[in-house]
Amino acid sequence: AGRRDSMSLLCRICPAGLLLRRTLGLCAGSVLLGSRGLCSDASRWSSVPNASVGSASPVSLSYDVFDGKGTDAPLVFLHGLFGSKTNFHSIAKSLVQRTGRKVLTVDARNHGNSTHSPVLTYEAMTNDLQHLLSQLHIGKCVLIGHSMGGKVAMVTALLQPALVEQLVVIDISPRQTTVRTMFPSYIQAMKAVKLDSNIPRSTARRLAEDQLRAHVKERSIRQFLLTNLVEQNGQYSWRVNLEAISEHLDDLLSFPDFNITYEGPTLFLGGTNSSYISSEDYPEIHRLFPHADIQYIPDASHWIHADKPLDFISSVISFVQS
Repeated sequence: AGRRDSMSLLCRICPAGLLLRRTLGLCAGSVLLGSRGLCSDASRWSSVPNASVGSASPVSLSYDVFDGKGTDAPLVFLHGLFGSKTNFHSIAKSLVQRTGRKVLTVDARNHGNSTHSPVLTYEAMTNDLQHLLSQLHIGKCVLIGHSMGGKVAMVTALLQPALVEQLVVIDISPRQTTVRTMFPSYIQAMKAVKLDSNIPRSTARRLAEDQLRAHVKERSIRQFLLTNLVEQNGQYSWRVNLEAISEHLDDLLSFPDFNITYEGPTLFLGGTNSSYISSEDYPEIHRLFPHADIQYIPDASHWIHADKPLDFISSVISFVQS
């Protein structure tokens, strides 16, 4: 239980190759979303207490495209805290092969190769995603999000329901995520890592893991955090924005209060070995997502797509084709 609790919003890595990498620069003058969409977004945010409409300007998001030849709505994957778009590469490749659909995997702001910003709220991440899809001329998609990404997906579906043909939420609920005790220590441990410049990457990873070990006891967590260690011009740094994550932990572990619903088909997919979708969550799930189906994959933890990739892929395919 301790391991599961301490990694509540983390995603595990699924290995795979890269098909196509693109980064879009987004600015207010280039956004293609029409005035109707913006007004709709603002009016729906008005139902959220303390929401600051328009305060979160969109940033450049990095994304990978796995091209399918089908014409159905593309599948768009959103990762969890400290994760990246690569978490879903092997899943994406399988889904392209089995459905023919285009699949996108997206880096959230302050993660992966996306732009850093001092703001890291669900409003901000939802705005980023909406503007990215607008730039790509994607008017409707199947939105699939794990953990933190699942919350972004839920907020997007609630605010822009016309954009989301179907919604898949992976092992998270629209309620406060109660366990967070280890996140501050992870962040502080990562901040404290000091590495010499111009050393081999293998040496840098080993030294960084040695320094993390005092505060991050479990090797699997250390290995996951180390996926964020990058080198540029001989200097090593973390690609995630640790300051923004630290500043916004409360925002990331909470969920906005909505008085609106998403009426589209929705699948909440949990793992039987995880506690992040429990029967206590069902009333709120069905209040916000009245057409939600809640399913569990046997013997899967919070990282369903990594623990049981074939079962996960089959569940997604059955849902989108139903």
